[in-house]
Amino acid sequence: MVRRRPVGCQPLWATLWTPDDRGGMVSNEHGPAEGVLPTAVPAPSGPAEDARAAPPEAADPVLDPAPDSGPDPAPSEGPDGPAAPPRTPGMAGLPTPYRIVAALGLAAVAVAAGLHLALVFLHVAPSNTLSKQHADLVDGWVYPEFEQNWKLFAPNPLQQNISVQVRAEVRAPGGDVVTGGWRDLSAEDGAAIRHSLLPSHTEQNELRRAWDFFTGSHDENNRPNGDRGALAEEYLRRIALDRITEGEGSGAAGRRIERIQLRSATAAVAAPSWSTEKTDTQTYYRELPWWTV
Repeated sequence: MVRRRPVGCQPLWATLWTPDDRGGMVSNEHGPAEGVLPTAVPAPSGPAEDARAAPPEAADPVLDPAPDSGPDPAPSEGPDGPAAPPRTPGMAGLPTPYRIVAALGLAAVAVAAGLHLALVFLHVAPSNTLSKQHADLVDGWVYPEFEQNWKLFAPNPLQQNISVQVRAEVRAPGGDVVTGGWRDLSAEDGAAIRHSLLPSHTEQNELRRAWDFFTGSHDENNRPNGDRGALAEEYLRRIALDRITEGEGSGAAGRRIERIQLRSATAAVAAPSWSTEKTDTQTYYRELPWWTV
């Protein structure tokens, strides 16, 4: 849009210069001659001359509105092409083969966890038709790693320290029979567990569970009270024999073992110092008969 100059207004140069008879311009140093009106000179033609002649003027927001900028420019692209879309987090963002493998793995874990909970539930639940029908499967899965009992909470928490000890009767090379001293197998297991980040299962439970198995299948006179008594005796005897042949503590190394004998040493846990309870902390022994190897 071109700004129009109001009629009757002349630029400053037109009042200082007037044309002469030869077509030139005469300077009017003292303004226009008296009685002579300034003569308008046609504006120079062409955009270059118009730009030099007319001083710059501020844009009128009403007369000269800003041109439409058009649509927003396209987002910038990197040197390797357009930027990749954001990656979907989690398993959904994996390729299809990996998603299938992950889904199968999660399904397998869920099925294994469900089966484990079902078997443990059947073990701790009251006896019913289903637990009786699958008793072998339930016991085979639960024992010994996942055994459940109430000794820690109720009805009677374990408040005794029970140590299983063994001694051997060996025959020396000269034919003499020598009876060794008592060897505390429970204390050896405790020393192996103490300060160990990954104690073995045998050191934690083998001897303890064997003794519980024996006492649960025998009466106070060490007589079996069921069909599992003989199995409990054989199991405990083999564990003790294996332990005493491993080291020199029993005095049986390099000699022939004739018989072995086991006993338990039971002592009640002392009451805490702030308690007024009176506790008998004397050690009581339960000796088993000699077993011929």
